Parts: sequence; structure tokens; C-alpha cells
Amino acid sequence: MTIPNMPNDKAAAARLAGLLDSAMDAIISVDESQRVVIYNRAAEKIFGYAAAEMIGQPLAKLLPERFRNGHAEHVQRFGKTGVTSRRMSGSQVVFGRRANGEEFPVDASISQVDTPEGKLYTVILRDVTERMEAEQEQTRLAARLSGLLEAAMDGIITIDESQRIIFYNRSAEKIFGWSPVQVIGRPLDMLMPKRFRGGHKHQVRTFGDTGVTSRRMGSSAVIHGLRANGEEFPLDASISQIDTAEGKLYTVILRDITERMRAQQELAAFAAEASGVREQEKSRIARELHDELAQTLTALKMDTLVVRDSLPAGQGESSAKLDEMLRLLDSAVASTRRIAADLRPLVLDDLGLLPAIEWLGQNFTQRTGIDCAIDASEEFELREPYATAIFRIVQESLNNVAKHAQASHVDVALARRGDEIVVSVQDNGSGFRLSEPRKPHSLGLVGLRERALLLRGKVDVASEPGMGTRVEARIPVREGEGMP
Repeated sequence: MTIPNMPNDKAAAARLAGLLDSAMDAIISVDESQRVVIYNRAAEKIFGYAAAEMIGQPLAKLLPERFRNGHAEHVQRFGKTGVTSRRMSGSQVVFGRRANGEEFPVDASISQVDTPEGKLYTVILRDVTERMEAEQEQTRLAARLSGLLEAAMDGIITIDESQRIIFYNRSAEKIFGWSPVQVIGRPLDMLMPKRFRGGHKHQVRTFGDTGVTSRRMGSSAVIHGLRANGEEFPLDASISQIDTAEGKLYTVILRDITERMRAQQELAAFAAEASGVREQEKSRIARELHDELAQTLTALKMDTLVVRDSLPAGQGESSAKLDEMLRLLDSAVASTRRIAADLRPLVLDDLGLLPAIEWLGQNFTQRTGIDCAIDASEEFELREPYATAIFRIVQESLNNVAKHAQASHVDVALARRGDEIVVSVQDNGSGFRLSEPRKPHSLGLVGLRERALLLRGKVDVASEPGMGTRVEARIPVREGEGMP
């Protein structure tokens, strides 16, 4: 490549030519008549014309026909401004034309310099075909993603680091009742009850500090949202975070679970009612066994005693048979009372919860030989259905100890803490790993949890091999609800 109108310093001209040819961007210079006087190797590669084909040719040869007149006027106006350099076309895309007729987008800037032979305009340009295609693909992907988010059945809300809403899909609009115009740019806490706002802000900031990409919000607790009409409602939500050039973005995906919670409450009410009916039926059968069958067997025993004592001397065989009958009657009476007590101990209905628990502990010790200590206030008493639920929880816990724990001592404690009744059963047995699979047909812990769940409570189990097992049930009882 040659440099026109340069001084006689051939070495300097050669160095300049080498620099221009080594440039990665196309460099084209034109004179005042807009004919090409410099055309480097990068320009040859981009446009497909050799330098020999372009030197002396009008610059318009490298432009699509529809842009040629406008481009010539643009260069002339630029020459009159006196500005040394500027980007061409502003925010619009400039197009070039290759030797094969293909049009392509370029990023270009133009500069001017006055020489003894007149103005010299230099254009530096870069083929941005790949960049434009990538941007178009990104735009298409963003449009598809936006469509997917808008079509999602769950509410999707994205907030920035200041916890202001920047994205709010149609499902969120349907759930909360606010339009996007009303919430975009507003704080996220406008969508939750006031009592939760401060804690939620802190929770989001803490989540951002953890670096965890996503997690469920609220864990086992139900979180609440606030509709535009002021109605509170339960929802299930998860949160994720991503780092962007503008800072962290948090995205919350949420689902209105009002209907699910209502169904669960109705199911729990039905289960509680069914459990109550079963307990009533057990109580009726237990009382009939105790008051009728046991008394009848006792009367029969007394009559048998009279018959045996009235036998004349020498009736040894008959007397032995009557003795055997008396032993069977004693066994039948004991079995009847045991069955009645297993169904429902009458002491629970007649004397109350604490005497029933004490009876349960004594009976457990007599049956298993395991020492059982009861710790409860003498004034501790509850109404139904709480009394029966707690009695059954203790009963099933002790049964589990007898079957599996290999313990020598058990502590049973009952206490009221605030609005909760706390029941714990702690043994010093062999313990187990909670992660181990449950034995087939072993439903002891499941039964405990279900009983607590019927009264909106929960059961926690702590155990380690060789460290015993602790079962703790917490049952919420509002003031005046469970206490007599």
C-alpha cells in the first residue's frame, strides 16, 4: 500500500503504511472528491476488493446504492463543520456493501485533516455483523423469556438491590390485584402486611449476603401477602438471586395457597371430628365392658365361690373344676378391665388428665419394669379434645419406648409455656439415627405427628445412637380454649 502526498522520508512513509496495514479495523481515506486514496488490508478483507481495485475509485462503491447520495452530502457537511472527528450515523446502523453485493452493518467514525492538496477524510470502520446477530438473538431470547414469564401460572416478581420492583408478571397482577404500572418502581413490601415488612427486608438482605442462588422463603412457616383491596392471604414462595452489571437482582416466585390452606383446614377439622367420634365410641365400649361385662363376670365369680363352698365333703373332682372356673373368671375379669383401659381409661373421664397420666406411668412400669417419672403441676388440667390428644401422645410414646428403646428410665413432663402445651417424653435407651429408613409397618412417630397436627401442633424427635430419644409435642392452646 502506498501513502500519497507524503514527504520524501520514505522510511516514515513505510512505517505508516505498515501501521495502517496491521490495524484490525478497516481504514479508508478519501480526498475532497471522495475518491479513495488509502485502503488498508483490513478493508480488503472486509469489503472483498483489493487495494488496486479501490484506489482512485469513489467511496460510494463501498455503499449500498440507496445510501450513496446521502453519504456524499454527509461527508461534505462534516467537512464544513471544522470538527476533526466524530462517529458516523449517531445511534443508527451504517451499512457497507461487499464486492459480492452483500450488505453488512458497520460501526464507523470519520475524521478530517487539511493538507496542501486539500482536505483528506479518513473513515475507520468495523464489521459488526456478528455483534448485530448476537444482539438480535439476545433480543429474541429476551422476548421469548418475557413471554414465558408472562404465561407462567405462578406470580413472578423481580426486585433490585434497593428492593424495588422491576418486573411483575400477569399472574402476580392477578394474585395481588395491582397493575404493573402501579407497582413498577415501588418497594416490594407494599405487597405484604405491615407487621412483616421490616423482617422481610432484613431476610432478603441476609439472603443476598449468603451467596446461595435460591431457596424457599418462610421454610415451614406460611408467609402472607397483601392484596390491593387490603385482604391478607397465605402464599408459598421461593427466592433466587443473580449478580448483574447493575447489581444484584432478586426474583420471587410465589403461589396463592388460599384454597389449599382452606382445604387443609377443612380436612383437619374433619379428621379432628372423626377422631373425637372414635374416642367417644371407645369410651362407650370401655364403660360398657367395665360396668356390664366386668360386673357380670364378677357376679358369676361370686356365685361360683358360693357353689364351691357349698359342696359336700368328698366332691374333690367338682371342687377342682370350680377352682379352675374361678381362675378363668379372674383372668376374664382382668382381660376385660385391661381391654377397657386400653380402649380408654375411665380415670381420664372421671378424674382428669393428670391422674390419667400418672396411672399410665404406673401401668407402664408394672408392665415393662422401666422406671417412669412424671413431672407436671398438680393444677395441670385441660378440656377436650386437648386432654385426650395429650394422653394419647404420652401413651404412644411410652409404647414406642417399650417396643424399641431398650431403656431403663423414662421422664414424662407436661408444662404450659405461653400459648402452648409442651409434652416431652425422654428415655435413656439405645436411640437411633433419624436419617435411617423407617421399619416396615412402623407408624409410631407418624401417629404422634398426626395427633398433634389435628390440633395445629407439631412433634419434634431428637435421637442419636446410644443417647436415647426425646419426643416433644407442642400444642397451641388459646386462652380459655383448652383450660377448664
